[in-house]
Amino acid sequence: MYLYILAASVVIFLSIFFHRVAGKLGIPTLLAFILIGMLFGSDGILKIPFDNLNMAEHICSTAFIFIMFYGGFGTKWSTARPVAAKSLLLSTIGVLITASFVGFFCNLVLHIPFLESLLIGAVVSSTDAASVFSILRSHKLNLKYHTASLIELESGSNDPCAYMLTIIIISLMQAQNSATDFLILITKQLAFGIFFGVATAFFAYVILSKTKLSTDLETIFVLAIALISYAAPSLLNGNGYLSAYLAGIILGNLKIPNKTPLVHFFDGITDLMEILVFFLLGLLAFPSKLISIAPTAFAIALFLTFIARPLTVFLILRPFKSPKKQIAFVSWCGLRGAASIVFVTIALLKVSNLENDIFHIVFFIVLFSILIQGTLVPILAKKLDIIDDNSDVLKTFTDYIDEVPVQFIQLSLNKEHPWAGKEIRDITFLPDTLIVLLQRNGENIVPNGNTTLLPEDTLVISALSPVTKNCVNLTEKVIEKEDGWVDKPIFEIPIEADKLIILIKRGEGLIIPNGQTILKKDDILVINQL
Repeated sequence: MYLYILAASVVIFLSIFFHRVAGKLGIPTLLAFILIGMLFGSDGILKIPFDNLNMAEHICSTAFIFIMFYGGFGTKWSTARPVAAKSLLLSTIGVLITASFVGFFCNLVLHIPFLESLLIGAVVSSTDAASVFSILRSHKLNLKYHTASLIELESGSNDPCAYMLTIIIISLMQAQNSATDFLILITKQLAFGIFFGVATAFFAYVILSKTKLSTDLETIFVLAIALISYAAPSLLNGNGYLSAYLAGIILGNLKIPNKTPLVHFFDGITDLMEILVFFLLGLLAFPSKLISIAPTAFAIALFLTFIARPLTVFLILRPFKSPKKQIAFVSWCGLRGAASIVFVTIALLKVSNLENDIFHIVFFIVLFSILIQGTLVPILAKKLDIIDDNSDVLKTFTDYIDEVPVQFIQLSLNKEHPWAGKEIRDITFLPDTLIVLLQRNGENIVPNGNTTLLPEDTLVISALSPVTKNCVNLTEKVIEKEDGWVDKPIFEIPIEADKLIILIKRGEGLIIPNGQTILKKDDILVINQL
């Protein structure tokens, strides 16, 4: 046991080391995790014998719960909304088209049995969220046309569809179900997946909003929600991955307390799960077997990368009149990853009469995708001139309290305080400070210039600084022409009573506003809301 624990710690240290090396070399980090697994495996230097597909499937499926949940939790819906229709079509219809193209290619050109061909098409039909997120964020690829949101939403939401398609093909190969059974299976996958995803998210929201839990207990509670969102529908043959993703995206975009610690926690645990999954899948592979299947796998990888994926993206995005540059870049960003290998592992556990070494074929395709496509993503972004210096791909999360350099100072008023009994408009403040919250008799109030301060009031005052307070809830809004706010002073803006603009980010500068501040196009408003 102690040896295994020591080995696990060595793997983590090596992964961190190769993470830094891969970043400097421009190689996708996740490739390093797979290579470390292969290095430790039966054909590697350390020759650790591991071929337990059942254990690997259970571990990887559990890890994928957190990856899927956090993929949704980290999606900023206000940014993703303009491209939601495109992304959801790519993650559903796009998956079906891609799987069909690859399946027919494998059958008609490579002469692989029909159902095996469809199975290969199904397991490689989705793009890998972990790979895409890692590359976009590590290289800070700020993209035009909302392309980063389009790719992230697609890659985060298409695994459930690929999983469902894989389960259907497996059922066909087992030849145990009638047409009615297939219809029931599909209905259960979708209905239970959607129901439990929505239900668990709102259950969590009610508990977090109404119950005063400590930060540590809130983190543990949300961890349990992620697990329940997957397990509950899975017990009823529903799509657990769809449920986990929906629960994450709904909960992540609701106003819940202490979101920042949750973000940090899931950041860490998701990184660990990605290391675990890619290492374990690398451990399962036998590099010596890759040679025999290389011609077949290479042909599929080329067809998928240069024909099936681009044609699918073109068919779906062109009716939206998407720019050609965006279509080309999205086509290239169809990276395959751990999900494909996990899905083929599930198939191997359920189907025993396969004629081809599908595991190593899919493994080869994933290696090709991460190494070739992943390495060239930053280069292609520059070649296509799709980089947008005015956007920030790192701003995925709906809570920005760590990203805004604002300090919040708490001040209590007594009867002798010179501000007691005065309206805020009549008080002279230090430059670049603003009262953002007033606490009175246990109630939180967003003040304005007409608010009269009373003895025993507690004020929260903002000033520029990197330090923050948890009692302030921050969201962002970008000023666009359609808002009708451009070139207007703040006092004329019809903002809700429980909201207050506390900071304006204009270009590289930061402005502490007052009622007379004129708003400009592309200003980013940081808003405090109850």
